[in-house]
Amino acid sequence: MMDRIFLGFCSLLLVFFIPADGKTQALDVSALQVMYNSLNSPSQLTGWRASGGDPCGEDWKGITCSGSSVTEIKLSGLGLTGSMGYQLSSLTSVTYFDLSKNNLQGDIPYQLPPNAIHINLALNSFTGGIPYSTSQMSDLEYLNLGNNQLSGQLSDMFGQLSKLNMLDLSFNSLSGNLPKSFASLSSLETMRLQNNQFKGPINVLENLPLQELNVADNKFSGWIPDKMKNIDDLETEGNAWSAGPAPPGSEREKDHQGHTSHGRISKQAAKGGVIAAIVVSVLALAVILLVLFARKSSSSHSSQFLDEEKISQNRPFTPLVSQELDADSSEHSASIDINSLPKADSLNLKPPPSDRLKSFEDTDIDSKFNSSKSVDSVAATTYSLGDLQEATTNFAESCLVGEGSIGCVYKAKFSDGKVLAVKKIDSESNQDFIEVVSSISKLRHPNITEILGYCSERGYRLLVYDFMRNGSLYNFLHLSDDYSKPLTWNTRIKIALGVARALEYLHEGCSPSAVHTNIKSANILLDTELKPHLCGCGFATFFSECSLKDDVEGYSAPECTKQSAHTSKSDVYSFGVVMLELLTGRKPFDSSKAKAEQYLVQWATPQLHDIDALDKMVDPALRGLYPPKSLSRFADIIALCVQVEPEFRPAMSDVVQSLVRSQRG
Repeated sequence: MMDRIFLGFCSLLLVFFIPADGKTQALDVSALQVMYNSLNSPSQLTGWRASGGDPCGEDWKGITCSGSSVTEIKLSGLGLTGSMGYQLSSLTSVTYFDLSKNNLQGDIPYQLPPNAIHINLALNSFTGGIPYSTSQMSDLEYLNLGNNQLSGQLSDMFGQLSKLNMLDLSFNSLSGNLPKSFASLSSLETMRLQNNQFKGPINVLENLPLQELNVADNKFSGWIPDKMKNIDDLETEGNAWSAGPAPPGSEREKDHQGHTSHGRISKQAAKGGVIAAIVVSVLALAVILLVLFARKSSSSHSSQFLDEEKISQNRPFTPLVSQELDADSSEHSASIDINSLPKADSLNLKPPPSDRLKSFEDTDIDSKFNSSKSVDSVAATTYSLGDLQEATTNFAESCLVGEGSIGCVYKAKFSDGKVLAVKKIDSESNQDFIEVVSSISKLRHPNITEILGYCSERGYRLLVYDFMRNGSLYNFLHLSDDYSKPLTWNTRIKIALGVARALEYLHEGCSPSAVHTNIKSANILLDTELKPHLCGCGFATFFSECSLKDDVEGYSAPECTKQSAHTSKSDVYSFGVVMLELLTGRKPFDSSKAKAEQYLVQWATPQLHDIDALDKMVDPALRGLYPPKSLSRFADIIALCVQVEPEFRPAMSDVVQSLVRSQRG
């Protein structure tokens, strides 16, 4: 054991401190080599090599160095294809990164050069969303991801980008409301969001030092904030702006005199509006002073009148609030933020605004909401115990579809014909159930099972999910009969890649990061298209130290002798075991095998780099229908994931990129 650790440590030292062929840092060379291969070894990149070479000592196209470090990568408009590779995080000295105007596809890698100041990936065909790692790039000043095929909602990830001066997300398919963290972009002067599907108000932008803002051709609603009329270059056409006057002091009054036919507000018009407002304010103040002076010298009951005036001035502007609600409900009801509206009993003049806008979180959840309403802090529906008992025939054994470490899963068929899955939590954990449900309900990823509802009545703790008709990967691999169609090689890689992306999201995309702790094929559900959905996410709190038993299933990493020992690296190990299942068709532990073959990892690991042995290990159900190169890469990934020492296992973002390459064969 100590010999392996020493050798591994020495190899790390060699990678970090010994240059490849010349003066360039070894990590930079390795990252550029991976990039070159991922870009399909293009002839346009003169000087580049798939192995060896010295980027800083030789003339590599588009590469600029300072000393032994690569500092700039400029590869714009070269007709490049493929992807950018999975080692960009190693390029720690790169400050300028430009691969715009190419034909790059797939998701933008999770890790970009971490200290970049200028990133331009515009005019490609990237899909997916903005990598969450961008949120940690505090030196970033320029980010252009325009003219791609990005989609989905923006996460609240811009809080640390206070140096960002230019942000271009135009001509994509991004949707949802603008994230609140946009308000933290205190240096932003140029923002281009046009031609997306953003919705809701744009008030979060009103205090930014913008000189250019383009929000045209989206689905924005409400009013343009008054402060924005000082922006030199503002484009707003093609949205669902509200008609009529806006509530004073909160949103811009919709006066089309300040707009051109193209939705542009000139700075001169803005200045004129400010001057007019000042003149009106001065005249109003003069009138008020005259009235007050007259009242002061009038009849004896004038003091009483003034007291009533003070009382009315302290009351909330209820009529204006009502006017805003009427406008929103009649024309833009879909954009109303329910939590920001006053409650029905507060539309009178009595309570102060703080009481009117009181959150439900200050009340008792069980008494405030019934089974037909969504809980605000829990993005899931509450179900009544009676309904779930009826749908599962009182949790009958005939409805049982699975049994796990913390409870059983039942098939629930409702009176309207809908079929769902109900997980009955049997754990004795003292963790607050509603708190756990709230945490789980916030997980949003296409390869993670989404919680639909829950029930917490009479000691029962139940979770409701979509029912996956193809069952689990474990059943598909190990319990299928001879008439079932086996998983093809491409399908197996897609399943592995989907689960890897789910784990990448948990480990590196969530804040704070999450550890699954129970990765196994039984927790990977397959939908009708055999797309994987990782279940059990967020259940770690239900496991107690005393509930851990010997690793009779064969998934646990060697270091996990107790629950608290689980880390993201132990998740990686368990994922490697699942990949071995996909490769061999064998169970992780099989007592029916000879003793030397019972534990899959111990039996398979020594053979992963032996080509002849590898061919014999492959699941016979594949009937030899697989690309040898893809198989070899798949085995290499497994070997890295199931290493004994946790520190030598890769991050899931690296695993994802390696699987993408394996998928290409």
